[in-house]
Amino acid sequence: MDIGATGTTDQEIVSRSFAGVRKPRSTSLSYSITSWLGFAPFFIFCLLFELLPAILIIQTSFVDSNTGAFTLNNFQRVLSQADKLHAFQNSITLSLITALNGTVIGFIAAYGVYSMRSNRLRNLIIGFSSVSANFAGIPLASAFIATLGATGFITVIFLNVFHLDLYGLHFSLYSFTGLALAYTYFQLPLMILITVPALSALRPEWREAATNLGATNFVYWRRVALPILFPSIVAAAMLMFANSFGAFATAYALGQGEINLVPIQIQFVVNGNVSLDTGLGNAMAAGMIVVLLIVVFLYTAMLRRVSKWQGGR
Repeated sequence: MDIGATGTTDQEIVSRSFAGVRKPRSTSLSYSITSWLGFAPFFIFCLLFELLPAILIIQTSFVDSNTGAFTLNNFQRVLSQADKLHAFQNSITLSLITALNGTVIGFIAAYGVYSMRSNRLRNLIIGFSSVSANFAGIPLASAFIATLGATGFITVIFLNVFHLDLYGLHFSLYSFTGLALAYTYFQLPLMILITVPALSALRPEWREAATNLGATNFVYWRRVALPILFPSIVAAAMLMFANSFGAFATAYALGQGEINLVPIQIQFVVNGNVSLDTGLGNAMAAGMIVVLLIVVFLYTAMLRRVSKWQGGR
């Protein structure tokens, strides 16, 4: 056993080395347990209010409402009845239109917010967008009725000042077009909230390199910025599609149930407006879950591509 210049033996040096190795492991284990304990409330919430209800909906969609027996008749009626298929078509079309509007207009608005030199004004707009993105349902419908209804503020201004009757031009807030306009309202701030952080991921040296190579601003956006931002933009569009596809209160308040959408059809059959048939309603809800799962899959795939760029930063 050798003794070094400091008076310590080789055994003491080795034991200290192993002690130094074991300490991070205990710290890592403690951190892991703490992380799981912090995640537990969220997991329980998702289990009780998201996963279990979805499982129950799928399970009861195969149950006959009258006999309680296993059946595929609920799905057969969804696929065979024209109004149910038309409801899915309207909901998907409405979601696609509002997601596209929100993506294009919201991206331009997000770039304008991102380019602002005043941090105070930028934070103010982002804060307002956070509030606006959650302003939906009955309050949003009431606000649009007061603004663009038959006797709304803007409608009266157009009629008295410009002598232009919006409702005489076949515009109606209580139609599919008016509903798309209302849905686009809460899609725009959501797009701003999602896109501003994505724009912040663009490295300044990428623009400098493109400029040094003689690229114009248009070429930079077409060859560099947009290909990098494309996964984030698609992911935002998928999120807005899901946000619009499951909305109910705004559509019901504006259309009074006359606009044929899947959530409204489910409300009719579950609450007995036409006939009480929970099995049929659950089958339609299961169809919505399938559509949303496809959207979530695309959203996750785009996020993986985004993480590759952000991970290399």
